Amino acid sequence: MNMTPYFAELFGTFMLLLLGVGINANCSLKATAAEKQHNWILISSGWGLAVFVSVFIVGQFSGAHLNPAVTLGLAVAGKFSWQLVLGYIGTQLIGAFLGAYTAFFAYRDHYNATTEEATVRSTFCTGPLIRNYKNNFITELIGTFVLVFCALSIVNPSIAIEGMEVENFGLGALEALPIGLVVWVIGIALGGATGYAINPARDLGPRLVYQSLARKNKDADWAYSWVPIFGPFVGGSIAGGLYLFLA
Repeated sequence: MNMTPYFAELFGTFMLLLLGVGINANCSLKATAAEKQHNWILISSGWGLAVFVSVFIVGQFSGAHLNPAVTLGLAVAGKFSWQLVLGYIGTQLIGAFLGAYTAFFAYRDHYNATTEEATVRSTFCTGPLIRNYKNNFITELIGTFVLVFCALSIVNPSIAIEGMEVENFGLGALEALPIGLVVWVIGIALGGATGYAINPARDLGPRLVYQSLARKNKDADWAYSWVPIFGPFVGGSIAGGLYLFLA
């Protein structure tokens, strides 16, 4: 198997959101196997495993960032080429959109059977349990800071990309497991307040699916949507800057 770095980011993020939105749907929608038994541990564990699977598949080709905040944080830390940042972020967003849309089709009958619109929306995108934009922003910032700083501390540069003079940072191979565990513990420890997007593509791609394809004319809570976009970007950048300062 061979992939270009950009396609690997698209496909890896597609896989992440297919599995992640599927986990949310299975735990929240009417008449699914997990509806009566689900809990936050199951959701957090499922997302951690989804990250592990997705990173393991494409890590050797692109480094498997699968997250614009990770890409930006690594660039700030000097561990990833700035020339690739916009391309990575664009393909991550496309992959997230396609993954969430595919998960919607897998659970289409259950979406149709679920009348609580807030429940349906929660399977696609995050939202705060207590709406306080400042605190919600800080929560997303902290969660993403932990993700990016731990990633920088765990993994070494390992991806040589054609045309790039420096070796770029990758999360593939054996490092896929600890990264999955980091996402798992973030969900358990810090995810309860906002649903822990910690990934702008993870939230924005599925939110677009909910608004434009899956649930037309419904409120995708765009008033909140800036929080899971800019909170992770700031948190990832701070983590990258602190790592660079301590290096």
